[in-house]
Amino acid sequence: MCSSAATSADAHYSLGSLIGQTRSALVGSIERTLARGGFDITMSQFLTLKQLAAKGPMSAGELAQALRHDPGAMTRMLAKLEAKGYLRRQPDPRDRRALRIELTEVGARLWQDIRAAADACIERALVDLDAAERDQLETILRRILHTLAHES
Repeated sequence: MCSSAATSADAHYSLGSLIGQTRSALVGSIERTLARGGFDITMSQFLTLKQLAAKGPMSAGELAQALRHDPGAMTRMLAKLEAKGYLRRQPDPRDRRALRIELTEVGARLWQDIRAAADACIERALVDLDAAERDQLETILRRILHTLAHES
């Protein structure tokens, strides 16, 4: 009985470890690809641009919350992206005391380029999976995310 419980615990730990290692390897692959492409951008900056491209303008606090970043670190990162010309801070039309962060035209073009590079990395990672396996993997990952998102 104990060995069965230990085996089950090892399998869960192993699965969690495997998910973490896969994420780390994918992040590393994307970062290397971006660097080789001449893009001076970190994964956190990549994810910030992705969030703005997908959701549109938002406050620094909303970005920090969405990306699970420390608000202070988010402010520093936004300053770096703004200095590079990728985003700008605009007054919020509903509250002039607040600022909304939005992509500039340069930032939107950069997003298209780095998105293509990231998509190519993901494609390379999935090259050994056929269409049915890719669909199954996506279905399983979506179910896991749904379960985690609805935890109480």
